[in-house]
Amino acid sequence: MFKNIDPVPPSPVASGARIGHVHLKVADIDRALEFYVGVLGFSVKQRYGRQAAFIAAGDYHHHIGLNTWESQGGSPPPPGTTGLYHLAILYPERADLADALRRVQQAGYVLDGASDHGVSQALYLRDPDGNGVELYWDRPETEWPQNQDGTLAMVTERLDLDALLAENPVSG
Repeated sequence: MFKNIDPVPPSPVASGARIGHVHLKVADIDRALEFYVGVLGFSVKQRYGRQAAFIAAGDYHHHIGLNTWESQGGSPPPPGTTGLYHLAILYPERADLADALRRVQQAGYVLDGASDHGVSQALYLRDPDGNGVELYWDRPETEWPQNQDGTLAMVTERLDLDALLAENPVSG
């Protein structure tokens, strides 16, 4: 157990460090794949029967791992317990986020929320296992709101879903 840790590390983590992937415990692989592949559009990169699957956007080895090793047939953790708050999926363009919204709506998923944070725009929902999922797009860094001292001035405002959907109209 760590005690008396200086809140400022001796040197910061490398600025290029990033979260490479997330691995989720799910109750049913097929049900999870129906959401992440069938609704959101990820591709299966490798599957281990009904025990695990690794999925990605594009050619990466995997962005999301799904497994039933400790959770086959299980239920989500009850409120008030620790664990993953949500995984966040970053879309390269606002129009891509609009496409994700359309997919989620067409599949009948209900959003928990939709926010404009100044630095990003985000949609919040739950996957079939109750895991929190954030679908978001980052504004260009030059557009991020700042306080007078130059620090970030993030906000939480209502995201206009109709305006977002207009970014990527359905072609017909």
